[in-house]
Amino acid sequence: MGEGEAFSDSGATPGRRSLKAIRASIASAERWAHVIDRSIATAPARNALRWRDEREVDPQGVLPPDQLAQRVALLRRARARRAAMKRWYG
Repeated sequence: MGEGEAFSDSGATPGRRSLKAIRASIASAERWAHVIDRSIATAPARNALRWRDEREVDPQGVLPPDQLAQRVALLRRARARRAAMKRWYG
């Protein structure tokens, strides 16, 4: 077996992680090893997602905060259900 053969991206079989997946796992572990508070580190991403969702349900920015929050919650619920359906039914 030559170098890199055991973990080639093109020859990955079910139950066997590809080299790309292993590299991503290593990078993730290294990234989070240096973070003291994950909530602070991920706050910019959460804020960006909230902003995107708010703009999607209220592009004009005219909804009252309570209605905006309710619609954003419904949008997120729909996305979660769509992801679950895709995961289970393809």
